[in-house]
Amino acid sequence: MMKEPSRSLARFCEIQRRLAMSILDKAIAAITPPVSDEKRLEARDKARATAEPGDWLSQILDHHEEIEDAFAEIKAASTADARRVAQKRLGVLLNGHAMAEEAVIYPALAEAGKLGHANTAYTEQAAAKMQLAALETLDPLSDDYLDKLGHLEGAVATHVYQEESDWFQYMKQFASVEAQAHATVRYREEYGRYIDGGPSIGRFQGEGRSFASDGRHI
Repeated sequence: MMKEPSRSLARFCEIQRRLAMSILDKAIAAITPPVSDEKRLEARDKARATAEPGDWLSQILDHHEEIEDAFAEIKAASTADARRVAQKRLGVLLNGHAMAEEAVIYPALAEAGKLGHANTAYTEQAAAKMQLAALETLDPLSDDYLDKLGHLEGAVATHVYQEESDWFQYMKQFASVEAQAHATVRYREEYGRYIDGGPSIGRFQGEGRSFASDGRHI
């Protein structure tokens, strides 16, 4: 006699979960409107021209590209297991990158005079982490999963565009030489601390390929 109410409660909870996810997605979309591929490419080229070999900005740009590749691998995966492996790799790259920026780059950006931009960056990355966590609750081969992945990818792409087209260009121009040298060393340290010492230890196996802890195919 109690099974039917239990099923009803489960269904109600599922509806509420989907509603909450929908509200979150809409809020994130409002904060991070889409940017054209042309504008993103222009910003990336400009940032590459500004960066110096091995500096904090060149490291970040490399990681942005690795994250973009990780999104593509998830979408290209043909099985649930392969998609989960690719999703785990994305999580390692995205969280390691975020932790390093939050510990080093955003404080430096605020110190250079852009506290508002730094606060926005923290907020956007927190929202992206919520989206990433939500993926773990969904069937990797479902439409809901792909929809959530698309929202996350769009939010990350727009966040990256803001960094490359504006925030980091400002920091490159106005942060002191000493501050930028410090950011170069500390960003590498924090990223390595997460990537080498975090959940990415070992290798991810998937569809005949392996991934080193730094995200490279091996």
